[in-house]
Amino acid sequence: MSGTRSNTAGLNEPFLLKPAYKDYLWGGDALKKEYGKDTDCTPLAESWECSTHPDGPSTVDSGAFKGIPLSDLVQRYPDLLGTHPARKGELPVLIKFIDAKQDLSVQVHPDDDYARIHEHGSLGKNEMWYVLSAGPDAQIIYGFAHDTEKKEIQAALQEGTLMKHVRRIPVRTNDVFFIPAGTVHAIGRGTVVAEIQESSNLTYRMYDYDRTDDQGRKRELHTDKALEVLDYHGTDDVRQPMRVLRYRPGCASELLVRCRYFQTERILLNSPGGIEQKTDSASFEVLLCVEGSGELCWENSRIAFRKGQCIFVPADSVDMKLCGKAQLLKVRC
Repeated sequence: MSGTRSNTAGLNEPFLLKPAYKDYLWGGDALKKEYGKDTDCTPLAESWECSTHPDGPSTVDSGAFKGIPLSDLVQRYPDLLGTHPARKGELPVLIKFIDAKQDLSVQVHPDDDYARIHEHGSLGKNEMWYVLSAGPDAQIIYGFAHDTEKKEIQAALQEGTLMKHVRRIPVRTNDVFFIPAGTVHAIGRGTVVAEIQESSNLTYRMYDYDRTDDQGRKRELHTDKALEVLDYHGTDDVRQPMRVLRYRPGCASELLVRCRYFQTERILLNSPGGIEQKTDSASFEVLLCVEGSGELCWENSRIAFRKGQCIFVPADSVDMKLCGKAQLLKVRC
């Protein structure tokens, strides 16, 4: 491949992505049963739908570059990502499905400054969750229930009493949460979410319920680093962001999260004839189908998609039409 996008056919066209899979011990089978994931991973905890992270890059799964890791493609053609100076040839986000059949560890992520200094130049991890399904008693942990300080939490970790300090929040399908770096948090059992985050795999586990893997080993904790990056302030009751549906023929959309790292909208599509989709030169877009099915059509080509599939749309892409009856998350930076 050459590095000149304008001279290479297919580089301004959208394409499907094939995810990387993770078999963490707390996962289940919902991603296989409900979202069509075809993998031998058991349990299946996460599918990294759009990723260039070395711990789990996704792969182009349609079009002229089928079979090529997404990381290779954007390194060779960085203008696929857009013209914003923050791009620098690296995909800035990681988009995944998460199935929490069991509770995830209580954890915290560092911010960019800490990660750059202490984690070999890595990005930190600010993230959002969109709740796809939640059991009747599903909860998340989000922040501390009261103001704390380092010594208090350090003692709680040593004594096994951390859980009395955290805030538990019931969750329902269609809830949205933004989790800034430094916030203690965990997804509770019985919850499936779509997660949009910075392109980082830094997690500092604080408490993991004394679980062991199939070899009888407890998972590593990272309490020293966690204590350095935690926000020790108590969180108020976490309110859902104000969400306003905007309608146009065949489609409704709402903004879920806009931050310095990414913007996520939910699209409710109901248009057999199609609605026009245009991109600009500033940013790529990712379409994650979370319900239903449809087609993305342009010129003499089309991509059929269904629940659980992910489409990458290059910056300054061809003009397209989005057809079908589906719900999608649209992410851009």
